[in-house]
Amino acid sequence: MRIDILTLFPDMFASPFDFSILKRAQTNGLVEIVLSNIRDFTQDSYRKVDDKPYGGGSGMVMLCKPMFDCLESVQKQDARKGRLIVLTPQGKKFDQQMAKEFAAEERLIFIAGRYEGLDERIIIGSGAEQVSIGDYVLTGGELAAMVIVDAVVRLLPGALGDDESSADESFSDGLLEYPQYTRPEVFRDMKVPDVLLSGNHAEIEKWRRQQAIERTKKNRPDLLNKLKNED
Repeated sequence: MRIDILTLFPDMFASPFDFSILKRAQTNGLVEIVLSNIRDFTQDSYRKVDDKPYGGGSGMVMLCKPMFDCLESVQKQDARKGRLIVLTPQGKKFDQQMAKEFAAEERLIFIAGRYEGLDERIIIGSGAEQVSIGDYVLTGGELAAMVIVDAVVRLLPGALGDDESSADESFSDGLLEYPQYTRPEVFRDMKVPDVLLSGNHAEIEKWRRQQAIERTKKNRPDLLNKLKNED
């Protein structure tokens, strides 16, 4: 998989992408992450990428030309067209199902907006999907891109080392994940549930399923309602 990120601040990605699973996935050739600086495609001495909005209002709006020049240059760098995504609070909310869809793609291209937002013609003219990571506003799309890339890359076969790891995680089946325990069996008078020590795998799976349902009911009842509606 190739992932392109169009941004004004490529240096922001150095640390998050250079450790742990993301680093290993790149080293092992599972994913190639390419950062492109939108400002490199400006044509004036000030490297201007934004301007005041028509009709007035606060903030600045990102210009069409540098963005399109950057995007078109990036698209030519690989024969795979790529799924184009603009990161914006107005977009469809990102979830685990969308992460799975993205992980099945050969190429993803993310546009990380800044300031008050993008000139609407960037979205219209590029045909990009709009995606949001939540009902809140960030300073820019870079952090959202980091979140989505992390969620997607860990789903690539071989990224976790144990492909079953991602299958058992929260949201993989619409529920939150069951409680996890490791050694010692007793810590500060808190004991590991007996069923996990029993060796009875059928009972363990039954317990885990029930715990996942109870945890979801307590912390995210909306997920249970969603499952009921889908059934």
